[in-house]
Amino acid sequence: MHVRIKICGLTRWEDVLAVVEAGADAVGFVFVPGTPRNIETALARELVGKLPPFVSKVGLFVDADVMTVARTVAQTGLDTVQLHGDETPEFARQFRGAVKVVKAFRVRGPETLAELAAYVGAADAFLLDAFVPGSHGGTGVSFNWDLAVKARALGMPVVLAGGLTPENVAEAVARVRPYAVDVSSGVESAPGRKDPDRIRRFIAAVAEAGQSPLSS
Repeated sequence: MHVRIKICGLTRWEDVLAVVEAGADAVGFVFVPGTPRNIETALARELVGKLPPFVSKVGLFVDADVMTVARTVAQTGLDTVQLHGDETPEFARQFRGAVKVVKAFRVRGPETLAELAAYVGAADAFLLDAFVPGSHGGTGVSFNWDLAVKARALGMPVVLAGGLTPENVAEAVARVRPYAVDVSSGVESAPGRKDPDRIRRFIAAVAEAGQSPLSS
């Protein structure tokens, strides 16, 4: 089982380069003003322009309007948008075809899973993150992974996020068997500053877990 890996919250070329060289499948940029990992459009465009082929470029948005998302995609060359707010299925559906759409959900408990069904057909994948009041990701907090297992029953690709680290991601992959994992704070030395060694260990742990008989 090949579990895809996205490293999010990138703000510097040296971190992007470390992520790509370590073998990640996707890089993530946060377009949420006022947050520690926010990146300006011009810098994101510069970083995307330096990427080699076959690396997915993901932009994270929280309750941005349609024009802001569309403009950012056009100006930076993103191929995927990750919606982390209260965006409706109708909002998400507007971008399908132009880019891939990942709808994120902050998991409180089993009641959160009831929200997912409305987005089948409106998004290309679901991302499950921990619910932390006042935050939309990057908190380093995990949630009950058994709920992610149940989410897979909807037949949509599930991206697992929330509190993943080089130390626990192998267990997460073995238990959930997600389509992909998404990490930000778990491979950082400080908010928006990635640690190359933690990146390498994270990716190695995912690869090893994906080869385990328990994950097949």
